[in-house]
Amino acid sequence: MASKTLVAIIDDEADMRGSIAQWLTLSGFEAVAYDSGENALKQIRADFPGVVISDIRMPGVDGMMLLKRLQQMDSSLPVILITGHGDVSLAVEAMRGGAYDFIEKPFDPERLAEMVKRAAVTRRLTLDNRNLRREMSDGTMLLRKLVGSSAVIEKLRETILDMAQADGHVLITGETGTGKSLIAHALHACSPRKGKPYVYVNCAAYAPEEIDKVLFGPVEGPGKRPAIEAADGGTLTLENIESLPESTQARLVTELSRPETADVEQAPRNLHIIAISSQITSTETPPEGMREDLFYRVAALHLSTPALRERGEDILILFNRFCAQFAEDYGCEPPELSAEDAARLIQAPWPGNIRQLMNVAERAVLNKRRGEESLSGLLDEGERAGSVSGPHVLVEKPLREHVEAFEKMLIDNALRRNRGSVAAVMEELALPRRTLNEKMAKYGLVRADYI
Repeated sequence: MASKTLVAIIDDEADMRGSIAQWLTLSGFEAVAYDSGENALKQIRADFPGVVISDIRMPGVDGMMLLKRLQQMDSSLPVILITGHGDVSLAVEAMRGGAYDFIEKPFDPERLAEMVKRAAVTRRLTLDNRNLRREMSDGTMLLRKLVGSSAVIEKLRETILDMAQADGHVLITGETGTGKSLIAHALHACSPRKGKPYVYVNCAAYAPEEIDKVLFGPVEGPGKRPAIEAADGGTLTLENIESLPESTQARLVTELSRPETADVEQAPRNLHIIAISSQITSTETPPEGMREDLFYRVAALHLSTPALRERGEDILILFNRFCAQFAEDYGCEPPELSAEDAARLIQAPWPGNIRQLMNVAERAVLNKRRGEESLSGLLDEGERAGSVSGPHVLVEKPLREHVEAFEKMLIDNALRRNRGSVAAVMEELALPRRTLNEKMAKYGLVRADYI
C-alpha cells in the first residue's frame, strides 16, 4: 500500500500539537510533532517528503524564522503557518516570503486537512520531478531500470556504455514497447554530455505545419526556445524521426552540416542526435519518405532493442516487479504464479512487448484484489493478440529452461518478500544455506539488491 503523507507539526503548546496530530492522523496522514522550531530543524532536511505546519508565534525560532531556514534548505517545501488573532498581516508577509498558506485560529480542522492535502499533492509532484531529473542525469540508475540478466539485456547494457562514449549520432530501432526512449535517456546520461540539456521531441505528435516551429522556431511563450536551440551542447532525441516532413528533414540536414568555417550566426551547433524509430528495420537503406542524407547522418551508430519474447527468464522478473508495484498502488497482495503460468508467460509472443506485459500485470493484480486467482484468461488474450499480429510466433523452449526460470523467480520473490534475509528465505523455501547460496550465484541474485 502506498505510504501516507508525512506532516511535521511544530507548536510549543502540547494541546495544540496533539489535537492537530490526532485530526490529521484520522484524515489519513502520518503526523510527527515537535515542540520547538529548533528541534524541528534538527530533523527536517531537503527532500522532506511531506508538509510542514507551524505556529507563527513561538519562543526561540518562531514560525517566520523557521520558514526562512526551511526556504534556504528547500525553497519548494510547503509550509503552512498557524496565526493568532491580529497576525494576519504577518502571515501575508510570510506568504510573500514563500509560505504555502496560512490558517487563522480558531480554525476548522477539516479546512486544515484540505489545505494539507493540496500541499501534499504539490510536494509529491515536486519530488517526482526532482527524482526524474536526477534519474535522467544518472546513467547508472537508468541502466538499472533495464531489468534482467538474460544475455541480450547484458549485451544491451554493454552496448549503451560503449556507444555513450562515441560522439556520432545514434539510431535506436526496435519494436514498439521495447524501451527505446529509456535507452535514449541512458545514452545521454552515460555520455560526456551528462548534465547538459536533454531535449525529447516525438515527431509524430505534431502536424506537419507545427513540427518545423517546434524544432526551429519561432516558439511562442516567455522563456521557450526551439528544440534545436535548447539542445545545443547536449542531446536532441527525435522519436518517430521518419514522420518528419521532407521540408523539415532538409532543414535538419542543413543544421547538421554547417561548415566549421561558417560565420558566427551560422556556426555549427554542438548537437548530438538520437533518432528513435519502430519502422526502420535496416541501416542499409532509408525507409520510404526519409531523405538519404539525413538517414545516413543519424544512423552513424545503430542500436537495436531486443523484443521481450527474446529475453527468456527476464519476462518472469519483469512481470513480478510490475505486479509488486501495482499491488502496492492498489493496496493488495500480488498474484502468485504457478509453474504453468510461468511457462506460458515465457512462451507467449508478446507483440506489445514490455508495455503489454505491464498491462497484463496490472490486470492480474486487479483480478487478485477481486478474488480471482487464475491468470489463464489474461494469458489466453495475450496469445490471441500475438496470433493475429503477423510474425510473432510461440517458441517452444527446453524443459530445463522453464524449470530454471521458475526456480529463479521463486528465489527472487522470496528474497524480495523477506528483504534479503537469507535465513528467512531458507526457511520459506526449505533450502539449506549452501544450496541457496549456489542457486543465488547461478542466477545472479545478490542479497544487497533486496535490503
